[in-house]
Amino acid sequence: MTAPETALSVKVRDIDNVAIVVAAKGARAGQRLADGTVLAENVPMGHKVALADIAAGGPIVRYGEVIGHAARVLSRGVCVTEADVRLPAAPALAAVPRLRRSIPPAKPLEGYVFEGYRNADGSVGTRNVLGISISVQCVAGVAAHVVERIRRELLPRYPNVDDVVALDHAYGCGVAINAPDAAIPIRTLRNLARNPNFGGEVLIIGLGCEKLLPETLLEGAGSIVNLQDEAFSGFEEMVAAILARAEKHLARLDRRRRETCPLSDLVIGVQCGGSDAFSGVTANPAVGFAADLIVRGGGSVMFSEVTEVRDAIHLLVARAADDAVADALIREMDWYDRYLARGGADRSANPSPGNKKGGLSNVVEKALGSVVKSGAGPISDVLGPGERIRRKGLIFAATPASDFVCGTLQLASGIALQVFTTGRGTPYGLAAAPVVKVATNSALAARWHDLIDLDAGRIATGAASLPEVGWELFHLILDVAGGRKTVAADRLGLHNDLVLFNPGPVT
Repeated sequence: MTAPETALSVKVRDIDNVAIVVAAKGARAGQRLADGTVLAENVPMGHKVALADIAAGGPIVRYGEVIGHAARVLSRGVCVTEADVRLPAAPALAAVPRLRRSIPPAKPLEGYVFEGYRNADGSVGTRNVLGISISVQCVAGVAAHVVERIRRELLPRYPNVDDVVALDHAYGCGVAINAPDAAIPIRTLRNLARNPNFGGEVLIIGLGCEKLLPETLLEGAGSIVNLQDEAFSGFEEMVAAILARAEKHLARLDRRRRETCPLSDLVIGVQCGGSDAFSGVTANPAVGFAADLIVRGGGSVMFSEVTEVRDAIHLLVARAADDAVADALIREMDWYDRYLARGGADRSANPSPGNKKGGLSNVVEKALGSVVKSGAGPISDVLGPGERIRRKGLIFAATPASDFVCGTLQLASGIALQVFTTGRGTPYGLAAAPVVKVATNSALAARWHDLIDLDAGRIATGAASLPEVGWELFHLILDVAGGRKTVAADRLGLHNDLVLFNPGPVT
């Protein structure tokens, strides 16, 4: 069969001089785009097509912004590859305009609730979980052992407790514990134990000789078992002591019940991984739409990934709620610039090979598609890595772009649920909080039908509008937060390890 004469494509802004191809099998030479452009060659799904002749050195424009400069003459209709796009210089932080955009107050969204677990500190969880934290990596094996024993021997007696989770990590000793940057992993561990899904019931397993004292991690109704305690004779006595402590926490957790909570009590995180060229036109805008709804309802949304917003920092500073937030955004970008420079890395290390196969040419294009997860509202606060939420609204939580590190830091900052967009596909999940997985393209959603929770690719094909998918995601978030629906990663038991961000020295 011959291909249809017109190939479906997506152009984001009127001034863009490139568009991306939508069809799962790509588009073929000779096909036309909606604007009359005739393809000069085959173009894979998600990859860019020049909509006009672009001179060598000329700007390549997507999302209404310059994503790079042409490395050669690009004729109308050719496929614009990664090699064709020269990475522009990063925006100079000192020169970022501090003029903030006037954002009209959004109409409050009323009447939406979810069934959550209310905590003594005022936070609300979406799950009822016992956390087993550790003060040093040496005891991670013991934590894994007791978690398995608790699930098998104790949890059946406490039906109102959802799970037991080990908060394991590779920290606690062999590190410069008093170095300035050590504050980041230490506060992350402390705040992980305070995540609302644990209800204040966290058991800490220590060794006894580590640099990171277990007491420094203790919060709320937590308790500590040190394995080097001389009262223990053998491994089984250690385990018995941990199980006895765990049972006390389980008994308290078992008395908790879901109760109707207003949308204003919900705290979610948004993240993307395995991104492609559709991320910024389907899934991420749908997440941004849902994020705006949550914020309008008084709830809180965290977005992150410093290197994936750095090149769009001018767009974020313009949305800062006040000068302090604008200054904090610049401060976090500057800190990370210096951190990368110390490690001999630069921003060209992002995107990943998979991102590039999905049509993303460079980190500028990726950043412009990433920031739309934050919606359109004002940014109310900025958190350093691992800091705990302190204001409601839209919050930038500064984290690396690594899925696992970002997820760990957002949990420490207080999210009770995460929304994760992907175009290439990833089985990513968090044991401590449900993760709603949103596909950027329908080909992935069909192929990974039992791993994806929502198909946003319908926006690109015209099968659904952005508001329709945004509202669908919003309702799905409330259903998952209230325990009415289970996400794919939880049904399949797919949960990644926690990974601390430790920029400090290892001794």
